[in-house]
Amino acid sequence: MLKVGFFSSQPYERPFFSDEHHPQLSIVHFEQRLSARTVTLCQGLDAVCVFVNDELDRTVLERLAVVGVRLVALRCAGFNNVDLDAARRLNIQVCRVPSYSPDAVAEHCVALMLTLSRKIHKAYNRVREDNFDLNGLLGFNLAGKTVGIVGFGQIGRSLAGILSGFGCRLLVTDPAPLPNQADIEQVEFDELLAHSDIISLHCPLTPDTHHLIDESAFSRMKDGVMLINTSRGALVDTRACIEALKRRKLGYLGLDVYEQEAGMFFENRSDDIPLDDVFARLISFPNVVVTGHQGFFTQEALSEIASTTLENLAAFAEGAPPKHGL
Repeated sequence: MLKVGFFSSQPYERPFFSDEHHPQLSIVHFEQRLSARTVTLCQGLDAVCVFVNDELDRTVLERLAVVGVRLVALRCAGFNNVDLDAARRLNIQVCRVPSYSPDAVAEHCVALMLTLSRKIHKAYNRVREDNFDLNGLLGFNLAGKTVGIVGFGQIGRSLAGILSGFGCRLLVTDPAPLPNQADIEQVEFDELLAHSDIISLHCPLTPDTHHLIDESAFSRMKDGVMLINTSRGALVDTRACIEALKRRKLGYLGLDVYEQEAGMFFENRSDDIPLDDVFARLISFPNVVVTGHQGFFTQEALSEIASTTLENLAAFAEGAPPKHGL
């Protein structure tokens, strides 16, 4: 029997993660995030199941090893919050969900694009106050626009398929060569920045991609460009974003992630005093739309995340390597 600590303060996750059909698993739910402060809860566990904002640095992993935890099961694709070198040294295996619903994230990208291009967020608030004035709501068509997709994994490919249907010209930059596709042009990053009306980020967060979009990148973009990030918050230098918005270099910004989101996203902070001045300034712009890391949040995606995570745990419980180990 593998005893698993499931760390989540979100009640919506529990119905998807049950040991009912997995007799080799015993899942204990904790209504906290895993961190150096809460790692004491892991006494007696064999594995922990965590998400993007849980802390798996060297200190936490060392404490997990001391109490006998042998597996970290990430119920997400990203793993930049895990010190993989420390995990290997401590003989703690790490697994993840490499793909759950690329369509969910890609569709959320398009939702952000349309919200910004047609000013849906402003129109919604006006109509609730019986204000039907159209002044200030002038938008633009996606048809005919050049969209740059940075990273062409499953989400990038799904987004390309959707935008092709809108009649967009598609530019893609990716380290791997792409198969010849009549409706997609593979270009260098600088060319993508220079020619795109809309730029959407879909690459992993690595030392090379940290602050990929910085002051220098903005200087190479068109004036009034739209930037969408549903990938990892630290791909974008937030302070550089604010300066680009102030100069009107950046005309529209849609974010589902934020580089300092840990401890803020996935929590109700409506009664708290805002402590992040950078974020407060960012969301004060009328041409910025931020959602709280909900791009993945569909019934289909949650079902796939749960299924893959439970498969990883069940395989480990039976003495086999997790199916999606790192």
